[in-house]
Amino acid sequence: MKKLMLYIGLSALLVQGCTSEFEQINTDPNATSAAVFNPNYLLSQSQYEYGNTGYSQLLFHSMWSQSLASTFSYYGNGDKYVASGSFLDYQGRLWGENYRSATLAYEMQNLVKDKAELSNLYQVGTIMKVLNIARLTDNYGDVPYTDALRAKDGISQPKYDTQQSIYIGMLTELEAAVKALDANKGGPTTDLMYGGDVTKWKKFGNSLMLRLAMRMTKVDEAAAKAWAEKAYAGGVFTSIADNAKVLTDNSTNSNNTTGALRVPDDYREVRWSKTLMDYLKASNDPRISAIAEVSLPGYANNSNQDLAGDNSAAIQIGLPNGYDLNGGATDISKHPQYPGASGSGSDVAGVGKYSRPRTAIYLDRSGVNFILTYGEVELLLAEAKVRGWNVGAVSASEHYANGFIASIAALSQFNNSAANDASIKTAVAAAPAYLAANPLTTSSVAASLKQINEQIWLSTSTTFNFIETWINWRRSGYPELKAINFANNFSNGTIPRRIPYKASEASTNPTNLASAVSKLAGGNNFTSRTWWDK
Repeated sequence: MKKLMLYIGLSALLVQGCTSEFEQINTDPNATSAAVFNPNYLLSQSQYEYGNTGYSQLLFHSMWSQSLASTFSYYGNGDKYVASGSFLDYQGRLWGENYRSATLAYEMQNLVKDKAELSNLYQVGTIMKVLNIARLTDNYGDVPYTDALRAKDGISQPKYDTQQSIYIGMLTELEAAVKALDANKGGPTTDLMYGGDVTKWKKFGNSLMLRLAMRMTKVDEAAAKAWAEKAYAGGVFTSIADNAKVLTDNSTNSNNTTGALRVPDDYREVRWSKTLMDYLKASNDPRISAIAEVSLPGYANNSNQDLAGDNSAAIQIGLPNGYDLNGGATDISKHPQYPGASGSGSDVAGVGKYSRPRTAIYLDRSGVNFILTYGEVELLLAEAKVRGWNVGAVSASEHYANGFIASIAALSQFNNSAANDASIKTAVAAAPAYLAANPLTTSSVAASLKQINEQIWLSTSTTFNFIETWINWRRSGYPELKAINFANNFSNGTIPRRIPYKASEASTNPTNLASAVSKLAGGNNFTSRTWWDK
């Protein structure tokens, strides 16, 4: 893991090479050059940039999807749809982060495009670029794609491509990259996801293709079907060993999500949502004790990050979204099911009896960031099977069961503590009996799709992949969430459907921005819908 600092540090020397200063940097005697630089280092930086979202997903997606909830005002953007904290900055965070990550992958490709021995690195670069562009278009809608990343070609004001054309382009690029990967050649040498395993990259590319195919189910089911079947035929994930996750290392480059949730106010006031916890408890889901704990009584204990809470399933309670600790009508104490404060006297925690993500599992500064899991893939295959698509002989019910078990088993991959955690092991062992009592509902296609996508919601929520949680909720409509209608909210009392464009685009790329905005029914706001979100 100490190599992580070396990989990312060295890639930083060439990051400016992706800008207009490339020529100057390459003539600096104290800087590196393309001729001697190892392009593999750009891969690790691209992966770290993509996976390490931190507040970029916590402040919006984690609570729009009602996975988490918080009384802390800084989380008003997500919990209450009210502008809070550095609102405009966070609105553009994913824009900056994912174009940076895509630029690193693209520059890596430029360095290896004429080197046959590094062809696998080139194809991995394509997959990373598609991964980033997909997140950008899924969050914002129409974005620069064909003109993007080409500042060195003199394109400083890239046109925005339509989301429909972006999807066609991404899937085509993915197909070509996966086919060109050659397991008989060497793989990447600074790979934070798969350690250079080319076979796993093939599976990841096809699994990403499946995810993107399913995005189109409401707008072009024929294309969705064709690409999903193609992805399955090419070979998708087959076990949790295939899970795509990015390594972090507290001694060098730590986990930003963990860092955010360990801020004292965040640690005291961010909780699992009532929506999620009620769903788990309604069927006695075996993962409750694996993911949740209640802090020991009192403000001091609630603040002590070295003190484990009580993870007994019976006492877990989710925090309702849309409340605060301000003493008014929306104070959490006014909720009809408020369990009371924790502690006594002056040592009182207002939300101390609500369930938080277990510290030992979720808040390791060297923990991984999940990108795409076998559990999610199996659940998507279950949906494809329900739709009658040709994705093999395995039944929808079997895919569903595989996805359920794999989603719980993935929790063991967060860190070393999770790998040996008794509650996670107990949850995995209890899963078959749970599934016997709670199999996939097959009474109707609608009922099956509802249940499958509720499990995708749980799977991505509990692996802290909240951006994907929100995106799939928009695509599927499940679970059926009740919006928060807080005073002065920015989405007319509805759950946001997209993120407005980065504010600086109005000054740096005004003409192309205006063209993109003109195509949005409703304008550049949180309620307009993108092409596939119908």
